[in-house]
Amino acid sequence: GNGRLRGIRHAVTWDTGNAAKFGRRPVPQHQVLDPQFQEGFACLQPLGLSFESCQFHPQLPDTVALMRVAPETNVILNHVGGLLGIPPHDGSRDEVFKIWRENMRALVQFPNLTVKVGGLGMLYCGFDFHLRDMPPDSEELAKAWAPYVETCIELFGVNRCMMESNFPVDKQSCGYGVLWNALKRITKSCTASEKAAMYHDTAARVYRL
Repeated sequence: GNGRLRGIRHAVTWDTGNAAKFGRRPVPQHQVLDPQFQEGFACLQPLGLSFESCQFHPQLPDTVALMRVAPETNVILNHVGGLLGIPPHDGSRDEVFKIWRENMRALVQFPNLTVKVGGLGMLYCGFDFHLRDMPPDSEELAKAWAPYVETCIELFGVNRCMMESNFPVDKQSCGYGVLWNALKRITKSCTASEKAAMYHDTAARVYRL
């Protein structure tokens, strides 16, 4: 790639419920715990490559175990950790939030892990915006998404968070401009330097742009 290859993104999304249909291919339940997978993961850092971790939030304990294999690896956690809000994870949203938050908290210990803050417009997150006759405005999105965005910032800090649009996938729930305006509403109290980190600097550093 003449220097253009930055890393590897490997989705291991697995679930017992409805989220399984969102996987692009069947994968073993604990694929990242496989010794051969971990051997490959350990090869990335010496090559100067990053790893994009794409899983659902109940699988985050596996991500913790993977990080321990080579904690110096530059890891990007996709879509706030893969929040699920559909069966069987569609009970009390407060209870699901607590599980998600604790799983995310377990990853704070790895300083080389950063979080893509977004992807909340995907259908498996469990919001109903895609079912409405009219799409949501940025104020409504901000109210729904704020607990997840703010928790990521609180746990990992602005230098380990990068805002994402996840378009065109998030188009199922909202418009592009509306999405960014929602994120700006949520982060409106941040300082100029904090916003610069989350909307530009962190991504430029992590992806070596």
